Amino acid sequence: MIKKIPKPAIEVLEKIEKAGFEAYVVGGCVRDLIMEKEPRDWDITTNAKPEEVLKIFPGDSFYENKFGTVGVKVEKFIDSDTLRDDREKDVIEVTTFRIESKYSDRRRPDKVKFAKTLEEDLSRRDFTMNALALKISNDGQKTSGKKSKFKIVDLYGGEKDIKNKIIKTVGDPNERFDEDALRMMRAIRFHAELGFEIEKKTLEAIKKNSKWIGHIAMERIKDEFAKIILSDNPADGVDMMHKAGILQYVIPELERGVGVSQNRHHIYTIYKHSIMALRKCPSKKLEVRLAALFHDIAKPQTKRGEGEFATFYNHDHVGARVVEKILTRLKFSNDVIQKVKLLVDNHMFYYNPDEVGEASVRRLIKKVGLENVKDLIDLRIADRLGSGTPKAKPYKLRHLEYMIEKVSHDAISVKMLKINGNDLMKGLGIKPGPKIGAILDVLLAEVIEDASKNDREYLLARAKELNTEDLVKLRTMAKEKIEEKKEEEDKEIKGKHWVK
Repeated sequence: MIKKIPKPAIEVLEKIEKAGFEAYVVGGCVRDLIMEKEPRDWDITTNAKPEEVLKIFPGDSFYENKFGTVGVKVEKFIDSDTLRDDREKDVIEVTTFRIESKYSDRRRPDKVKFAKTLEEDLSRRDFTMNALALKISNDGQKTSGKKSKFKIVDLYGGEKDIKNKIIKTVGDPNERFDEDALRMMRAIRFHAELGFEIEKKTLEAIKKNSKWIGHIAMERIKDEFAKIILSDNPADGVDMMHKAGILQYVIPELERGVGVSQNRHHIYTIYKHSIMALRKCPSKKLEVRLAALFHDIAKPQTKRGEGEFATFYNHDHVGARVVEKILTRLKFSNDVIQKVKLLVDNHMFYYNPDEVGEASVRRLIKKVGLENVKDLIDLRIADRLGSGTPKAKPYKLRHLEYMIEKVSHDAISVKMLKINGNDLMKGLGIKPGPKIGAILDVLLAEVIEDASKNDREYLLARAKELNTEDLVKLRTMAKEKIEEKKEEEDKEIKGKHWVK
């Protein structure tokens, strides 16, 4: 049940109607309202031409396309992603009723014709759940506070399909996909985002026409694919791309793992393991999910032998290069490409608490960057669970997290002090020697106890006092406190990661 339309949307509708035109909320935002979800985009359709809409909203509108869509600036009201946080205003898109002519290239209409009726406009839309319009009868909401009345225009059974969680095209699916082949990817994306099933005839049409996806610009495919990966059911989305025949044209490298067995460490084929790793990935980050899907992408070409002792030497390093090619082809940003490549290249990192010491952990941190370690561990968890292993985070990984926090923890390092050895030599007039280190250790012990003492002026003044003590006493003063603090913090970190 639709509960409320935001005030800015109502005001735009009212202004258009006051000027003598029809105006409806339309498309995906109506679907979201019916599903009691917060729309992230607001679209209005009208019989007013773009130039007429511009006159209705002088100074607050812009027209920068050839499709009859005018952007109307309104006060911020959309609770959406951070990309909008820097906008002073939100934008409601107002589009003239239109009928799109033939799609010769299956990606864009040869020309756009404006329609006279809402019915004509709705007939050109992709899926029944998106071919809905909503008319507002605002009997005084603005002035008397009464609830708005809503009338839904549903010519194609969209409300019923939403209730039954069905994705179905408006009219003949072959015609809809012939108009814009990207609609096949959109159907799969909605399958992943909403958890809806694709209606039988619609799915059959996708399978029949899957090769048409090759006519679509990679940037558009990438946008839909990224939304699939970031959805609540990314593994279902990618697997549906495979079942519908789309995957072979978008990421053929992933298809090569279908039916290819692994070894004694895996119960699934390469492809199934990749899907399961994505399904079990604990991270919601795009880069980590992509790495989970692609971490074994090079296993088919690196496989040697068959059965339980088959090997895949260097599949991580070869895979990093393959991933770079895939994501570059799909037009992902360089930042995303390099992050996924880094994770895939290092997902086979070795760690055994009895064999790997602090120096090795520091080398791992230096290699991948401290900021990427959590993502690398999430990838390892996805890999383990995707292999059919019941325990996501075994003792080894917990111990690694403990070691990473330990070696990267700077609270017991003289590097945290606001002065250094050069400051002491210059300020105290003393020469290089062990006494400088001893003074810094005492200062560190005091700062560990009271962080507010980590002040340059205080430390220099305190250093002058300590300079009057002999070296043996300075070392005694520092050692006891520092060792006590090390033991206390080490115990705290171990407890955090459940290690002994």
